Amino acid sequence: VQLQASGGGLVQAGGSLRLSCAASGGTFSFYAMGWFRQAPGKEREFVAVLSRSGSTTSYADSVKGRFTISRDNDKKKVYLQMNSLKPEDTAVYYCAADRVISSNLRIDKAHYEYWGQGTLVTVSS
Repeated sequence: VQLQASGGGLVQAGGSLRLSCAASGGTFSFYAMGWFRQAPGKEREFVAVLSRSGSTTSYADSVKGRFTISRDNDKKKVYLQMNSLKPEDTAVYYCAADRVISSNLRIDKAHYEYWGQGTLVTVSS
C-alpha cells in the first residue's frame, strides 16, 4: 500500500485545514487508517484512527472535539478535518495504514505497516 498525504499549509490560530491521504495498491478496506504527527524535536505521536468501515474512531485527548477523521473506501482516501487550530498543533502530519481484523483500533505507531510521506502544518499565533 502506498500512501500520499496532502493538504498541509500555514494557517492562523483558530483556523481550519483539511488533510487528505490517498491510498494505492492493496485493499484499502482491510486497513484501519490513522493520522500521526511529529513536531520538531519530539516523538511521533498518535492523533486519530478510524476503523476499516469508518464506524469507530479514537482521538488523542489533545485534539478531541477539534479534529475529525473520516474515510471514503470507494475513493481510497482518508481525511483529517482540523478546526480551532492551535500553535501547538504545528507538526508534520503522517497518514498510516494498519492491517487489522474487524473494527480493531490501535494507537501504537509500531502496529502501522505503511506510512505516507508527511505534510507540514504550521499554525501561527
